[in-house]
Amino acid sequence: MKSKIPLNEKSSINQIRERFDGDVERFSTLETGQQSAIDAVLILDLVAKCAAANLHNGARILDIGCGAGNFTLRILAECTPLNCVLVDLSQPMLDRALSRVQETTTGTVETKQSDMRDLAFEPKSFDCIVAGQVMHHLRNDADWEQMFTKLHKWLKPNGVLFIADLITLDDPAMQAILQNKYEEHLTEVGGEEYRDKVLVYIDAEDSPRSLKFQMEILAKVGFSDYDVLHRNSLFGAYFARK
Repeated sequence: MKSKIPLNEKSSINQIRERFDGDVERFSTLETGQQSAIDAVLILDLVAKCAAANLHNGARILDIGCGAGNFTLRILAECTPLNCVLVDLSQPMLDRALSRVQETTTGTVETKQSDMRDLAFEPKSFDCIVAGQVMHHLRNDADWEQMFTKLHKWLKPNGVLFIADLITLDDPAMQAILQNKYEEHLTEVGGEEYRDKVLVYIDAEDSPRSLKFQMEILAKVGFSDYDVLHRNSLFGAYFARK
């Protein structure tokens, strides 16, 4: 998705936080997931089942950009109790996620309000890390490499990372075709006004990258295995194992 807005003119962290502070309800429904994302419910289900297959009772998971907690809740439906650390820019999102997750697990639940780039955890802290619809807020190549380096460091040996996100194609002609398909999806979900609203905030806030770009960084920072779980148009999900 080629942005009309240069990286250095994208929305600030505070602007992104303010938008999400007022959008909690839209991110609080497991039955639909994030409707602006193609195959949101299917991706929730796939990530949850694949994560649970690699977890044990009492495992520790980190959910970055947790929103209202949907990914953690779906994983808990497959494997519980788990000890959960929830991270989001938005305090209202975190409050909703905390309430929902505490009702679902007898494990510990911690929250951290933070830009993901400012997070700090001890090495080998987590059995599983999930990042749903958040990595596209990274900006330049250094941001991506530094974040993936941290994710690798925070995982225990054999720990697994799951990422579900907005993605791009590096080929401009094919990117344009998938962009048109995505715009059709948005129109079907909410009409032309909704489509235009979503496209405006994507252009202002987001800087997604291709799967190829991301997987090259996974290999560079030391992940031993990675593969695509699902892809449809400009949305995909993949795993990476330490």
